[in-house]
Amino acid sequence: MENETNSTDQTPGSAIEIPRPYKLAWGITGAGDLITEVFEAMKDLKKNGNFKITAILSKAAVKVIKAYRLWNILPTIADKILVEKDANTPFIVGSLQTRKFDALLVAPTTGNSVAKIAHGIADTLITNAVAMTTRTKTQVFILPVEKEGKEVNTTLPDGSKLELFTRDLDAQNTAKLRKIKGISVLDAPEDIKKLIVSR
Repeated sequence: MENETNSTDQTPGSAIEIPRPYKLAWGITGAGDLITEVFEAMKDLKKNGNFKITAILSKAAVKVIKAYRLWNILPTIADKILVEKDANTPFIVGSLQTRKFDALLVAPTTGNSVAKIAHGIADTLITNAVAMTTRTKTQVFILPVEKEGKEVNTTLPDGSKLELFTRDLDAQNTAKLRKIKGISVLDAPEDIKKLIVSR
């Protein structure tokens, strides 16, 4: 999507052409897996690109972000922070459907949220946002923590490491997610940088 500009007049004394910020809605679910890596990737995104970011937090995400001591970092990345009250509150869906955002990114995404999205369940703020946004031309990017045939090496809030295995059911849901029209599945936090290229 090409950026709109405030002015295209380059004559002496005219206004300087300023690219419009890329407006990104960033959904965060209650996944501890990859949360630190996602925050690092988002900091890089904010630093290296012209992004205006609205963070959309599930109720569980608030607890996880605080547990990982990232709550004070969030406002340095996001220009606005919204916290889920119910599936339609705050009413972010309207802004997504009317293309007031250029894209919706959900990262990290729990196996529970992936399962709901893959099976058309939209009973939370983030799953509802994904369901409604895929009915438009607005891009949707999702980073699942559960990958097909892969182990999950996660970092706990205290910094220790924990190795987990992906259940076959979760792997199947991620595979199904890849087939949904309008959704691009990211394989790693580093892939978030592709948002800069996709602009």
